[in-house]
Amino acid sequence: MTRVTFRKWFWVHKWSSLVCTAFLLLICVTGLPLVFNDEIGDWLDDGLPYASVPAGTPNTSLDHVAALSRQMYPGQIIVSIFVDDDEPKMVVFMAPSWAAFNADRKSGHWIKFDARTAQVLKQSKPLSQESLTFLGTMLSLHRDLFAGLPGELFMGTMALLFVVAIVSGVVIYGPFMRKLDFGTVRADRSPRLKWLDLHNMLGVVTLAWALVVGATGVMNELSTPLFALWQQTDVRAMLAPLRGRPVPAESELSSPQAAFDAARTALPGMTISSVVFPGAQFGSPYHYLLWAKGQQPLTSRLFSPVLVDARSGKLDGVVAMPWYLRALEVSRPLHFGDYGGLPLKIIWALLDLVTIIVLGSGLYLWLSRRNSPAAAADAELVASHAASLPALSREAAE
Repeated sequence: MTRVTFRKWFWVHKWSSLVCTAFLLLICVTGLPLVFNDEIGDWLDDGLPYASVPAGTPNTSLDHVAALSRQMYPGQIIVSIFVDDDEPKMVVFMAPSWAAFNADRKSGHWIKFDARTAQVLKQSKPLSQESLTFLGTMLSLHRDLFAGLPGELFMGTMALLFVVAIVSGVVIYGPFMRKLDFGTVRADRSPRLKWLDLHNMLGVVTLAWALVVGATGVMNELSTPLFALWQQTDVRAMLAPLRGRPVPAESELSSPQAAFDAARTALPGMTISSVVFPGAQFGSPYHYLLWAKGQQPLTSRLFSPVLVDARSGKLDGVVAMPWYLRALEVSRPLHFGDYGGLPLKIIWALLDLVTIIVLGSGLYLWLSRRNSPAAAADAELVASHAASLPALSREAAE
């Protein structure tokens, strides 16, 4: 590597890091509780406990839960029913009408049932009236800074810059550390040089994890436009033959439990996790849309949509997801480390903390770069270790 090439890579690393560091610190700090989202959510849950019933008690019918929900809120529509495969619960999402829900999803609310007894455990107000929870605050800050799609795209750009900073950091790591053993921390010199060595060492040690989390973070921030693309292309083409048919009224809907059973029969090796009723913008006007997923830790994050005719209850088919949505589905568990149970979550959290140290030390190195004669001397010493780069200037070392 020539001196000019090195300086170019160093410039890329320096400015990509500086631009994204503050936002990456925010992402890492808010991502820490999100790794333990399920555990914290259970701890903060103030709903009624599940009933004590004999082991193996089957779930109640979705038809029964739907009927109870309509009795509780007459005149409202059911948007979807979620069936948890980890806990014995069903969650029914409702809204005043499809027009109101499609105009503002926060007009909806939910009811949590014990899946075995159909007892109401908890219910929400309309989401527009709910105060933001701790985990909701962390997720909004982590995902979009409370700015919706523009915020998602901005945070995706910051994650992309993080990936660039990682790649450029690897390129310049060799010349900087050529005369030092791996993992050397020169603690006997100035604090700045010690933190420079720690920054380099921790950055290389966590390289693979940081690259995976950064790249999957970019993918996650593209979820809204990717799903919109799928709806405007594949879904629209799939529903084109049905265009012009009247949307079924509530009285014309076939049994959601029958639709659930039809999907389960068609995909015997998968779990059906939710039933979306016809009318939702993210579903079909004419079908129950059921989401099926695998039963292994990683495949449980890979979903396949199933369409069941909402009038006849006939299975219309299993929809093939495009490659970019498959990539998005794979990126989510890799990003949060939630596919291997609590031990993997603890590892993810520890690596997150190390990344916070790397980001914080990088910020410290930049802010302290010209504050003392010792810092200038250390910069010259760092430059001297790039043995293959003659005449490396102090500017590049800093």
